[in-house]
Amino acid sequence: MSRLHVVSGKGGTGKTTVAAALALALATGGRRTLLVEVEGRQGIAQLFETEPLPYEERKIATAPGGGEVHALAIDPEFALLDYLHMFYKLGSAGRALKKLGAIDFATTIAPGLRDVLLTGKACEAVRRKGKDGRFVYDSVVMDAPPTGRITRFLNVNHEVAGLARTGPIHNQAQAVMRVLKSPQTAVHMVTLLEEMPVQETADGIAELRADGLPTGGVIINMVRPAILDQEAVEAVANGQRTAVAKALSQAGLGGARRGGLAEQLVDPLLEQAREHAERVELERAQRAELTGLGLPLHELELLTDGVDLAGLYRLAADLRKQWPT
Repeated sequence: MSRLHVVSGKGGTGKTTVAAALALALATGGRRTLLVEVEGRQGIAQLFETEPLPYEERKIATAPGGGEVHALAIDPEFALLDYLHMFYKLGSAGRALKKLGAIDFATTIAPGLRDVLLTGKACEAVRRKGKDGRFVYDSVVMDAPPTGRITRFLNVNHEVAGLARTGPIHNQAQAVMRVLKSPQTAVHMVTLLEEMPVQETADGIAELRADGLPTGGVIINMVRPAILDQEAVEAVANGQRTAVAKALSQAGLGGARRGGLAEQLVDPLLEQAREHAERVELERAQRAELTGLGLPLHELELLTDGVDLAGLYRLAADLRKQWPT
């Protein structure tokens, strides 16, 4: 069973919302989950309606059954300070470097080092154990970069090759890759039932597989209910106009006589029904494309009023029903 869940997806698909819902779902029943943010957008704090996250792990939510969700916004500069203290025992000297701007300079000119630090912090949380010998967190969920750069972000061995071939940085990258390429990790893709997100999902999964990174599932977000299919719309359009007008009249929308208000509403309603049916057919085709990827599919409904804290718990409950135990 995976313990590090990396959540990626095309921009606009709601990957941060899904990552937060997954963290809640995995914490259900008394478990402890750490939700990690690496892009500095403070999207997690907004979803949980809390203050901006500092560079420290803190509890932000209680899951059903008494579980806990903790969160961490990883800052590359602070992560580098941790790294310098851990491997080089710099302590106050490291803090002096930060004041001089050296750390910001280092993480800017060496983006590979930045990714090592970000992924390394998450992997450290996966491996961490308490005094009782048990893992501190049952699961770690990472709200990761979008699909276009997720493979490069996770493949820190490639990133670090130009920085160091030996020494602590190299060893740290190797330790991170042992976690990322193990059964402990699963990379999940968030998508919509639209052509571009589905294509990016397929491309992203192909890249992950080519680099030997473990794929998890595909989470289809913002799924709208299918009310009518094309066959039903054509049946109404071909010979049942009078019945539709009569139904509108019975609903209090004017008389059903020819030229009346109910009759005038038939064509606009049929046009909307046709558009809906066309969307249903397109979504069916996109769902078939996703099924062909050979990964578990999970679906989350569209919350028409937006995602507030109550909606987040609702999505988590839905996700928990679909998630393997």
